[in-house]
Amino acid sequence: MGSLRVFGVILRQHMHRSLPTFGCMRYYSCETKQAPKMRFVQFLRKNDERQRLGVVSEDGTSLVELSSGSCVSNDMVAFIKQNYSISELEDKLKNFQSEEMNDSITLLPPVTNPEKIICIGLNYQDHCEEQNKEPPKEPMFFSKYNNTLVGPRGNVIAHQITDKIDWEIELAVIIGKKCKDVSREHALDHVFGYSVAQDISARDWQKQRNGGQFLIGKSMDTFLPIGPSIVHKSLIKDPHDLEMVCKINGVEKQHGNTNNMIYKIDDIISRLSQSITLQPGDIILTGTPKGVGMHRNPPEYLKPGDVIESEIQCLGKLVNKVVAP
Repeated sequence: MGSLRVFGVILRQHMHRSLPTFGCMRYYSCETKQAPKMRFVQFLRKNDERQRLGVVSEDGTSLVELSSGSCVSNDMVAFIKQNYSISELEDKLKNFQSEEMNDSITLLPPVTNPEKIICIGLNYQDHCEEQNKEPPKEPMFFSKYNNTLVGPRGNVIAHQITDKIDWEIELAVIIGKKCKDVSREHALDHVFGYSVAQDISARDWQKQRNGGQFLIGKSMDTFLPIGPSIVHKSLIKDPHDLEMVCKINGVEKQHGNTNNMIYKIDDIISRLSQSITLQPGDIILTGTPKGVGMHRNPPEYLKPGDVIESEIQCLGKLVNKVVAP
């Protein structure tokens, strides 16, 4: 993963319509706060292997390190489990000093050790239509493993055992508190925040190999870039009305809106909680809009050297390079 300063330059080069790393797309309305507030990151400092926890400003120019203070964990999952209220978090931020982002800081995935990563397939109406498929009568769930996680500038490995690597921009939901047998009405109370994700897939292993099971095709190393931060739910007015764009080598491939979801976030959480106890830090991927490589004519797949840009309104942007093993 490269430095944040280099990251900012690349962002301006690759998506002229957007603000830097954490900003909203410029052609969308979203309040901009320069002061670090409720955008949580995990990061490393140069020549220091200790993982750290912090918050960043929306434009990505300033950082407050939370893990430098007492009683604050350097791990996102442990921090979420502390279950601070908004007022508590805001009070804590007043006690920490802000610093300018610099090239000695490297962003990690905002969650590195979730207990579960749960995904939902065929959850966008237009994604079903591009496959000439009827929308599923009930959600189709599958999983990925922690080995897939990479940060907002992490590389995606083009594994030698596949030549059909595909992209899928997705809204990620991060669970904030233990969730079991929860109604739709109260499901969003259990959300901590939201992030940008890329559900990278090896389509041959997903569709033709491994007996048609998704696990290997979805869980190869580096197949889940995520970040750049977890944006606290208090900053997102409506998670079901966010624009999302995916570009490959600067060419737009996906442009959708989360309002196209078939099963909404509250429904997804409620359904999952009937059988699986969701824990703080668990990641739920909520599906992708039309425009994936597999269903293009002719099909398109990722190769070493390709650059994947994934941006969701008010949540930020990922820039990930595909590399040879």
